[in-house]
Amino acid sequence: MATNVIMPQLGESVVEGTISKWLKREGDTVQEFEPLLEVSTDKVDTEVPANTSGVLLKIFVPEGQTVEKGTVLAVIGQPGEVPAAADNSGHASHSGASVQAAANGHDKVHAAAVVSEAVEESAYTGHITPVVARMVAEHGIDLGHVQGTGRNGRVTKKDVEAYLETRGKLSAAPADDLPPWERPGTGDLFKPTVDYETGTESAMPAAPVSLTPARVHPVEAIPQGVTGELVPLSPMRKAIADHMVMSKRTSPHVTTVFEIDLSAVLKHREANKDAFAKQGVNLTLTAYFVLAAVEGLRAVPALNARWTDEGVYQIYQYHIGMAVALDNGLIVPVIKNAQDLNLLGSARAVNDLASRARAKQLKPDEVLGGTFSITNHGVSGSLFATPIINQPQVGILGIGMMEKRVKVIDDMIAIRPCIYASLTFDHRVVDGAGGDAFLLTFKQHLESYA
Repeated sequence: MATNVIMPQLGESVVEGTISKWLKREGDTVQEFEPLLEVSTDKVDTEVPANTSGVLLKIFVPEGQTVEKGTVLAVIGQPGEVPAAADNSGHASHSGASVQAAANGHDKVHAAAVVSEAVEESAYTGHITPVVARMVAEHGIDLGHVQGTGRNGRVTKKDVEAYLETRGKLSAAPADDLPPWERPGTGDLFKPTVDYETGTESAMPAAPVSLTPARVHPVEAIPQGVTGELVPLSPMRKAIADHMVMSKRTSPHVTTVFEIDLSAVLKHREANKDAFAKQGVNLTLTAYFVLAAVEGLRAVPALNARWTDEGVYQIYQYHIGMAVALDNGLIVPVIKNAQDLNLLGSARAVNDLASRARAKQLKPDEVLGGTFSITNHGVSGSLFATPIINQPQVGILGIGMMEKRVKVIDDMIAIRPCIYASLTFDHRVVDGAGGDAFLLTFKQHLESYA
């Protein structure tokens, strides 16, 4: 009897995922619990195992498609068995015939999901995922103009992408092809504010500038007379790109840098690393940085907060995101409730999350909910950097490479192991004095280990 392979719910707040890779093809033999496909959810790739043994009879959702939890992805059965058609009505982002149409030309399917600006506006009250929320904030989208193809009319990531693509085509269309209300105007009202022939400025205010990024196609990006190849964007690289562009447009970034002497930390680590190793824990410098960051956040609570139009929402738990470099990008697993950890607990959490991140064994929920982030860019030799804030957080701490430097201490020349620590913060929430106060506390905590 054929058995359906269903898109699982991969986390408490994760309701959809993108099929990044099928590890088996139609007709392949599979064993129960053998990895069958990889699903990408906001930079985390998760292997989905086969739920039974048999032959992979039919794949309903191709690679690159995003679907909701509960969607039928494939069918496993016995050789020669004819699979029934998938019934994804009410479950998939591409439900019913849309899944089949997606395999043949999903662009046409999503073109029909775009509602024109002439449609009567209505407020959207359905559920949206964090990915959709970020896209809405970045592009200034009114979800009342987007028709959702998800369950109960829910707007999905694919719906928003289709809406943006169609909106971009409308803005780039020749004036004669546009409806009258979309055509550029003429007359005094539409004259430029500056006459570049005379250098004089008119009295009319400038038209607002759109923040929607223009689509760059390969033919536009490649210089003439060069050879190369187009490397498609992986789901992780696209997610990173979208998130970083949105962050730079959202927050006014400011960075302050302190130099920190790690002599006391290194001495403490040397005295305790063997005792930690006996408990199966590698005592790394990152464990010290996490605890020092918590002390800095206690000193400047505004850095552990969220900006809202109504005010700054203060968060009382310290969930520290720890950037981990992978072969194909960067991922930020979160150490939850870091304020409750001692040095051993911090080191154990760092070891666990870093090793599982590199082994692609993180759960989607483990990269969500961070309130502050740390990136140790010094592991690649960088002295200091100006990291981009991991939205919707307020700050991110960068740790540079440790090196021995000549210092003047008590009017004497000394050699000390030092790092540069840089704090990038949202200037809407924190001013320079607050950023410096955080780094001063961070510095004092590290330099006072006995």
